[in-house]
Amino acid sequence: MSVVDHNAIELPRISEAEVGDYLALLKPRVMSLVIFTALVGMAMAPGHFHPVLAITSLLCIAVGAGASGALNMALEGDIDAKMSRTANRPIPRGRITRPEAMAFGMTLAFFSVMTLGILVNWIAGSLLAFTIFFYVVIYTMGLKRWTAQNIVIGGAAGALPPVVAWAAVTGTVDVEPLLLFAIIFFWTPPHFWALALFRSDDYARAGIPMLPNVAGPDATRLQILLYTIVLIAVAAAPWALGYFDAVYGIVSLILGAGMLWLAIEVYRRREGTAANRATRRLFAFSILYLFALFAVLLAEVVVRAIAPVFIG
Repeated sequence: MSVVDHNAIELPRISEAEVGDYLALLKPRVMSLVIFTALVGMAMAPGHFHPVLAITSLLCIAVGAGASGALNMALEGDIDAKMSRTANRPIPRGRITRPEAMAFGMTLAFFSVMTLGILVNWIAGSLLAFTIFFYVVIYTMGLKRWTAQNIVIGGAAGALPPVVAWAAVTGTVDVEPLLLFAIIFFWTPPHFWALALFRSDDYARAGIPMLPNVAGPDATRLQILLYTIVLIAVAAAPWALGYFDAVYGIVSLILGAGMLWLAIEVYRRREGTAANRATRRLFAFSILYLFALFAVLLAEVVVRAIAPVFIG
């Protein structure tokens, strides 16, 4: 008669994850920015686009962004556990395992790319696939852990959604979406380096070579200022090149003046509470800056579309 050692039997793990945990893997705040910038890129694109295809495209881009976030968290569980800003994410808390997050992210990535490619067009589908690949492989697995320029180069992934959306409508890539790409690309370093300045201890503890930990806070402040100056010029380009009217140009310059003033404050105030306050204010304003800038672009597109109706 055999005796079964029940203690030796390894029972399958029962997941404690709830819907909210899987939603957190999608990085919903980042996703909201992706959806909005993609919507602007889609609205700017010429030609008629069926509403069902438009909604499908935005949904695929959003799911692709969520897939990138889930895969990012799956690969960075060790980092997230060491940082106070990310310690409450589902993987560090033990709510979701890395394999579960990886499977979830890969599934979303596959279906978002295939759906966009099959139902809309393969130019947009390929660009979405490249965006996910760039964020997960180039940025998360490569750049983030190995170079202080991680945010600069990796920012290309976050800047691509308007290009993907434009391609969904037109099947091509043109100057206008590349201008939107450039705005987001040059916005990314001052936005994230401001965060890195007041979270430098977090990044140091996690072993991430963010610019303040590698080149020092003062060099980071100078880089923030320089990138902000370039950003102001790039943001004004759609107006200067004649793609948008003076309303956009004026708003972009006003918002740019706000960014520049806060960047100068970050450069000037280098110690104590005043320095910390300046970096936090720049970080918060930079989010408002990008949303407001793209909101004006969207408003101009809407006005142009409805103006003939009222004139007629």
